[in-house]
Amino acid sequence: MTATLPGKVYLVGAGPGDPDLLTLKAHRLLRRCDAVVYDSLVPREVLALVPATAERHFVGKRRGHHSVPQPSTNAVLVELAGRHRCVVRLKGGDPFLFGRGGEEAAHLARHGVPVEVVPGVTAGIAAPAYLGIPVTHRRAGSSVTFVTGHEEIDKARPSVDWRGLARSSDGLVIYMGLHNLAHICEELIAGGLDPATPAAAVQQGTVRGQRSVIAELGGLAREVRLAELASPAIVVIGEMVNQRVPACAPEPAAVEMPIPLRLG
Repeated sequence: MTATLPGKVYLVGAGPGDPDLLTLKAHRLLRRCDAVVYDSLVPREVLALVPATAERHFVGKRRGHHSVPQPSTNAVLVELAGRHRCVVRLKGGDPFLFGRGGEEAAHLARHGVPVEVVPGVTAGIAAPAYLGIPVTHRRAGSSVTFVTGHEEIDKARPSVDWRGLARSSDGLVIYMGLHNLAHICEELIAGGLDPATPAAAVQQGTVRGQRSVIAELGGLAREVRLAELASPAIVVIGEMVNQRVPACAPEPAAVEMPIPLRLG
């Protein structure tokens, strides 16, 4: 008797929130999956594509709130693949950009579970675009760096060298950076970045609830605090902010996202 092969897990990028930014492949898989495992940044309008008969498992992670540990998520994926042919692991943005998709893919492969990544539109490109900000521009330099701002500022050895980035990149796109924004801006200025460098912060880019601040680097943290912007948000720092073309910015989608998390 031939052993039953496990099902396949698809690591699917849900994009930044606007359902129209889903890839065709993501849409097709959501419509036919047997189970979906999703995180906190997936709007219900996207989840509505999933068949009513499919199992649903929430494994969200949000700073300061109860989160499902990564090993538990890994175990759920392996278990579901043993019972279903098509399992979608639905992750906000792109699975391989600050989404732990690489860890999940490696875990599944170690357990003999077939796995395939389905890239998604990342918020670091889409959120600025919905303000008309191009993250690269010939007049704004030749490099852009995508970096996470989500780490404790009192770590003995921080993994992000902000002062080094101030000298090595023409532009920065920062994910999960609002909590540490004042510290980040101070470090970038200490590293040699001009306090007058143009910058922007975008809350819940591409969807209802999108709000933004455009300011100079030296005053960005203050302006964000005064505007009461909240996570999830993207911060953009560099000359590309000055290349903004508001006329090309799409209208945010009228979809419901999870409630933003206020600072402090």
